[in-house]
Amino acid sequence: MTVIEQPAESKQATAATSRPPVRLGWLDGLRGIAALLVAVHHFGLLRWFSWGEAFENKFDLGIFAVMLFFLVSGYIVPASLERRGDVRGFWVGRLFRIYPLLIAAVVLSLLLLPAKYSAVPDVVTDRPFWAYLANLTLLHEMTNIASALGAMWTLCYEMVFYFLVSALFVRNWHRQSAPISLFFAAAALLLGAWWKPQLLTPKGVAAVPTTTHHVIVATVLIMVTGLVLVLLGRPELVRLGALVLGGLGAVLLFLNARSMFFESMMILATMFAGTAIFRAEKGQTDRSLAAVCCAFVLAAGFLSGYMYNHGQAAFNRTWTHSWQGFSLPYALAWVVFGVGMLLRGRRWPRVLTWLGAISYSVYVVHIPVLWATWWFKDHVVSYPTTGWARWLLPLTFVAAVLLFSQLTYKLIEMPGQKLGKKVAKALDRRTAARAAKAAPEPEPAG
Repeated sequence: MTVIEQPAESKQATAATSRPPVRLGWLDGLRGIAALLVAVHHFGLLRWFSWGEAFENKFDLGIFAVMLFFLVSGYIVPASLERRGDVRGFWVGRLFRIYPLLIAAVVLSLLLLPAKYSAVPDVVTDRPFWAYLANLTLLHEMTNIASALGAMWTLCYEMVFYFLVSALFVRNWHRQSAPISLFFAAAALLLGAWWKPQLLTPKGVAAVPTTTHHVIVATVLIMVTGLVLVLLGRPELVRLGALVLGGLGAVLLFLNARSMFFESMMILATMFAGTAIFRAEKGQTDRSLAAVCCAFVLAAGFLSGYMYNHGQAAFNRTWTHSWQGFSLPYALAWVVFGVGMLLRGRRWPRVLTWLGAISYSVYVVHIPVLWATWWFKDHVVSYPTTGWARWLLPLTFVAAVLLFSQLTYKLIEMPGQKLGKKVAKALDRRTAARAAKAAPEPEPAG
C-alpha cells in the first residue's frame, strides 16, 4: 500500500485507524432518508397535496435532502481517506464506486427510453462529444455543461470536496477542517452578492461554446494528469497529483461554478463542518472550536439565503421560490443531522440502513425511473386521477426506484467496488515490487 506520510500519532491511535471500518447505521439511515426525499421531490409528490405548492414555496425539499447529504459526506469521507492513509487507494475506491453505476445509468437511459421521455436532456444530446466529455470529469457544472442526469450536479461539489481533502491531506493540513469551513461560510456571507458565477465561460449552456470548449479541454487534461500522478503511487508524485487536483477544484469552484456563489460556498462550508464534527467527536480538534464553527456555518447558511435569495430571481439562483425556501431547509438539515448524532448509539431500523446502503443507486437511478414512469403512465396503464387510487402512480414510482436500485446495487455497484479493491491491491503489489527492485543490494560481510 502506498502510504502518505502522516503526523506522528500514538500507538493506540495508529492501531485504532488500522482496524476495519465499522458500518455506521445512523449515517446510513440519514443517507437513505435523503436519497428517497430527493426522488420524491423530483417526482413532485408534495404537489399532490392541497397544501403542497404553498409549502414548497417556503421549504424546498431538495435543498434539505442535498444539504443533509453534504453533511454526511463531510463527516465520513475524510475519515475514510485518513483511515487508509493512502491517497491512491482512496481515489481508486472513489472512481470504482462512482463511475460504473453512473455510466451504466446514462447509457441505459439513452438506449431504453424513447427520445420524448429521455432522462438525458436535449442540451446534452445536442452536443454529445463535449457534453459527455465534461460529464465524465464530474466537473461539468463548473465547465458550462448541463448534467447528463439531473441529480448529477451535486456530484460536482462532491468531486471538488475530494480534490480539496486529498490536497489538504498530503500537505498535512487535514486537521484544519473547522477554520476551512469558517472561511467558506464567511466568503458566502461577505461575497455572496458581489462575486458572480461563471467568470470564465459564457452564461448559459446555449451560448457560443468556444470558451466552454477551452475550459473543458483544460479541465480534462489537468484532472487526468493529477489522477495519473496519484495512481503512479510514488509518494512524491502522489503529493504532486493531489495538489494538482486540489488546485483544479479550487479554481473551478471560485471562478466558474454555475450555482450562485453563496450556495457554492455554503456547500463546501457544510461539508467541512461535517468533518469538523467528526474530528471533535474523535478528540482530534478542540470541541469549542468545532461548536463555534458549526454555529457560524448554520447561521451563515440561513442568513445567506435571507440576504441573497429573495425576489423574483430566487428561482433562477437556487431553484427555490423564496429566501425561506433555501434557509429553512438548510437549517432543518442541520437539526436532523444533530438528531441522528444523538441517536447514533441506538440500533436504527433495518429498512433505513438498507436504504442507506442503496442510497447512491437511489440517487442515480431515480431520474431514469421517473421518466420511465411517465412513459408507462402515458402508454401502458391509465392511472386514476381522483380518490385514493390516484396514489397508485407515486407508489409505482417509489416501488420501481427501490426495486431497480436494489438491482443496480447488487449487479453494478458491488461488483464495481470489488473490482476497485482488486485494482488497488494490484497497484500496491506493483509498487512494492518496483520498490524492492530499486532497493540497493546489501554490502557483503567482511
